[in-house]
Amino acid sequence: MSEMAHQEPEAGGADPALCVEPMAVGTGMRGVMRVPGDKSISHRSIIFGSVAEGETVVRGLLEGEDVLRTMAAFRAMGVAIHQRDGGAYVIEGVGLDGLAEPDHVLDMGNSGTGMRLLTGLLASQSFFSVVTGDASLRTRPMGRVIQPLTRMGAVILGRDNNRLAPLAIRGRELLPLEHATGVASAQVKSALLLAGLNTPGVTRVTEPALSRDHTERMLTGFGARVQRDGLTVTLDGWPTLKGQTIRVPGDISSAAFFVVAGLLCPGSDLVIEGVGVNPTRTGLLELLDAMGAGLVLENNRLEGGEPVADLRVGFAELRGISVPPEVVPRAIDEFPIFFVAASLARGRTVVAGAGELRHKESDRLHAMAVGLRLLGARVEEADDGLIIEGRPDGLDGGVTVDSMTDHRVAMSLTVAALRCRKGVRILRTANIATSFPDFVQRMQGLGVDVAVSWG
Repeated sequence: MSEMAHQEPEAGGADPALCVEPMAVGTGMRGVMRVPGDKSISHRSIIFGSVAEGETVVRGLLEGEDVLRTMAAFRAMGVAIHQRDGGAYVIEGVGLDGLAEPDHVLDMGNSGTGMRLLTGLLASQSFFSVVTGDASLRTRPMGRVIQPLTRMGAVILGRDNNRLAPLAIRGRELLPLEHATGVASAQVKSALLLAGLNTPGVTRVTEPALSRDHTERMLTGFGARVQRDGLTVTLDGWPTLKGQTIRVPGDISSAAFFVVAGLLCPGSDLVIEGVGVNPTRTGLLELLDAMGAGLVLENNRLEGGEPVADLRVGFAELRGISVPPEVVPRAIDEFPIFFVAASLARGRTVVAGAGELRHKESDRLHAMAVGLRLLGARVEEADDGLIIEGRPDGLDGGVTVDSMTDHRVAMSLTVAALRCRKGVRILRTANIATSFPDFVQRMQGLGVDVAVSWG
């Protein structure tokens, strides 16, 4: 998989496929492993370290394409970032008003997190900038960030009536804002808080449900005054941020693929060490336990203000459930792999209120419904969710499926293929490198017969 992370597709749009064979009966997922650093925390460590004063040292940074795009953007704005022997990254912070106008367009690749958070930060800077991304990112909605930023006084122009990237941002001093978001979105909340850093007074954001709170935790660690009252977060503007030492925990969104693989494959006994278990991110674990997973969290501790634990996973006979709507925001990135678990559980699983999945790297509701049906799963697609009748005896396979260039769809279908009767070929998987560059190698290390094909 390391080749997938660094090798460019050939002319004509070549994109690697994964060829996956079912796991042998009874072999299961066995061993002790770690997953790459949390993507959300990695993005934020670069952003906050860059606008802090002094040196920030980051260990365990995810070296996926999305995070590397964020790093490149801040280097383009004059921030020195280098890697020490041993792998730690050192960020020489320039302070809240120390960023320099970039002399070229900032290309965020496939990173919606990078684009939305950067838009919030750049809106209050003293210079002009342009932010773009790949073909997929240029179709993703940015209006939910741009509209409240415009109410703060930001000047942001984009395609489709300021709804789509590329975005041209004329930075200026902003006014504080009280804003109620229409959806529970950590990206929207974080963009507004980042804009509030360089804004006098108090910025206040209220959500309909609690989204992931990495921004609030990390800003507090850097020295900002951040307060939470129920679903409302307030930030005092113009804080003095001081460089920190950050240990990035393992990404629970990446661990999720191995958790579900372990649950679905008889004979599994897998320990995933050092996984972030922030309660705003553990919705999937709650859903799997409701299905009968019996997951065990060992060695619970705090690292850099974030809860961390080791996850022990064994085979379990899962049962279908109706997903509580209040859990949906806390499992939003993990639903593709949750759908795989549901397709192999006993009984019916119903997911509703998850329309946000239609606005990710792909329309994940449609992509997973199509992919799982091709594998032989019984899936009904609704406007805001899926209804799945599980097949606990296994899926059919023997087909080629399309990941829709979505990294989480590609990895989820890989796990589903382990419980098929015949091999599966998954197309357009290069974007796995955005979040999990060595995913295939990790799978191979656990005995999975998976190969990369550039044909």
